[in-house]
Amino acid sequence: MITNATTQTAASVANDIRDIKPPVEIPSGWEWLWWVLAALTIIAMAFFVWRWWQKRKASAPTPTPVPAHVRAKQKLEESLAFIPQPKAFCILVSDTIRTYLEERFDFRAPERTTEEFLRELSGTDLLAKEQKESLGTFLASCDLVKFAKYEPRETELRGLHGAAVKLVEETEPVEIKAEGVNRKS
Repeated sequence: MITNATTQTAASVANDIRDIKPPVEIPSGWEWLWWVLAALTIIAMAFFVWRWWQKRKASAPTPTPVPAHVRAKQKLEESLAFIPQPKAFCILVSDTIRTYLEERFDFRAPERTTEEFLRELSGTDLLAKEQKESLGTFLASCDLVKFAKYEPRETELRGLHGAAVKLVEETEPVEIKAEGVNRKS
């Protein structure tokens, strides 16, 4: 006779049967070696590319900078094309002089008003007294054209241009020859 307990045991055994598990892969212990070799290869390639880039950058010739007085003279020469337009001419000429003074003497000129600039310049020994007075007159004349809508004649504009060129020529560095070595002051 089959009892109820026997049928329950047979049913639980039938439900307990499962499929075989797939095989478990056992690491050989050498995978880390391949990862390390790949990382070292990438690092070596990056190093050689960086080194090549540095050599290329170092071998590229750097252009010699154009001195401030040469650039100022060039811009002043170019400004002559604007003589028929007095305001544009005065803006260009005064900006050229202010930029020249900033580059030549490391004196902040373009960001200041003419009064601030001249007041601060008077407390320095960057320019001679006559040069400071000439610069003050020059900037005041330019300001009249730029801000007061004064319309000067061509002769006045050429005079402003001449004053600007004279200031650059008076303040440009002078080559000093001493013991066969050229130096600029």
